[in-house]
Amino acid sequence: MRVLVTGGAGYIGSGVAEELLRSGHRAVVYDSVYKGHRDAVPREAEFVQADLMDREPLRSALRGCEAVVHMAADSLVGESVKDPAKYYRNNVVAGLALLDAMRAENVRRLVFSSTAAVYGEPGKQPIEESDPTVPTNPYGASKLAFEHALRWYGAYGLRSISLRYFNAAGATTLCRERHDPETHLIPLVLHAAIAGIPEVTVFGSDYPTADGTCVRDYIHVSDLARAHVLSLEALAGGHEGGAYNLGCGGDGYSVKQVLEVAREVTRREIPVRMGERRDGDPAVLIASSARIVRELGWKPALQDLRAIVASAWEALLAPA
Repeated sequence: MRVLVTGGAGYIGSGVAEELLRSGHRAVVYDSVYKGHRDAVPREAEFVQADLMDREPLRSALRGCEAVVHMAADSLVGESVKDPAKYYRNNVVAGLALLDAMRAENVRRLVFSSTAAVYGEPGKQPIEESDPTVPTNPYGASKLAFEHALRWYGAYGLRSISLRYFNAAGATTLCRERHDPETHLIPLVLHAAIAGIPEVTVFGSDYPTADGTCVRDYIHVSDLARAHVLSLEALAGGHEGGAYNLGCGGDGYSVKQVLEVAREVTRREIPVRMGERRDGDPAVLIASSARIVRELGWKPALQDLRAIVASAWEALLAPA
């Protein structure tokens, strides 16, 4: 398949483009480089630098494509609370512009980069796709709004799969975390190990968890990328679409456990400051990925936190 990857110069998007090419598909990366990086795009991929609101470049890029992986989005929870308009504009309005361009070019298959944030503060663990979706911030709400739009756009013949990520982590040859600002725990911890930042702030130590810190479900970016390719191939084979969780399951890992593993991997001290809880941070977020395992045959290859952290550490130390 020839596949348009919006946001394909970003962290996960570049991994998806890599995996598409590795699987024998063709990738057209469409990215404004607003947050992405041109050097993260695989050499074998076509590259179009434009915004989703740029109607003619978008329609031109879609011509000849059989499917879309939609990754382009803003994704900072705290920022979304301060500036919800930005999140509805970039995650919903721009997304609808993509869907309308797809209609115009007769492209009827899409895999969407969604998020565990659509569940809000879950009532049970692990979280299943049938659990209530009650987001607690505009980021999660904007992603859920676009999921709803995808369902209703089925009236035009669109078939889509929404992949609800939990905590993406790790790195590949091209794909590594380079966010500005960086908010994700593992890269922050590793930057503290090389004195790139003075210390790591742990937000909250009084949660109802074994060690008082938040527990999260970490999934390697290459496993995420593989799920996108499987989803595209399933849609091409007649799959009707729907939503799938993507996580490693198990018991998850606490912030303190991540710090301990990072110290073991780096063999360096990592300075820590204990801070207050952040608004909207659930104590525990763990996925049940049983549905995608059962229906699409997906299974994460890198479930061990040490291996995930080690891949990110190697990428950080590698020459630019």
